[in-house]
Amino acid sequence: QVHLVESGGGSVQAGGPLRLSCAAAGDVVENYCMGWFRQIPGKEREGIATIERDGTTHYANAMKGRTTISRDNADNTLYLEMSVVAPEDTALYYCAASTRLRGGYCSIGRLLHKGMDYWGSGTQVTISS
Repeated sequence: QVHLVESGGGSVQAGGPLRLSCAAAGDVVENYCMGWFRQIPGKEREGIATIERDGTTHYANAMKGRTTISRDNADNTLYLEMSVVAPEDTALYYCAASTRLRGGYCSIGRLLHKGMDYWGSGTQVTISS
């Protein structure tokens, strides 16, 4: 079992970068399919990016080109970096881990969130214009 804690949220100026961290405890992140999600009130939770056990990454189409998911195995931490943010990126951001999703199943899809087994409590990101 892995325990996840997100950090790095808060108020961010539009046009600037964003970096979120997800510290893991209880197990190592490379044992899981790891992902970043976000949720806006009234909308379904959406997958942003995933990273497979072998380090292969996947991104939602709308996030490609400005988003990077990475992990630091030594620090047992997952990261999400967005080079440029806009007000529509305002959301509650979560990291999650799956023991069940492997290989290509650890990729962006409408039902990805149903395959995740462990969730952090989220970090609020508010983009101001």
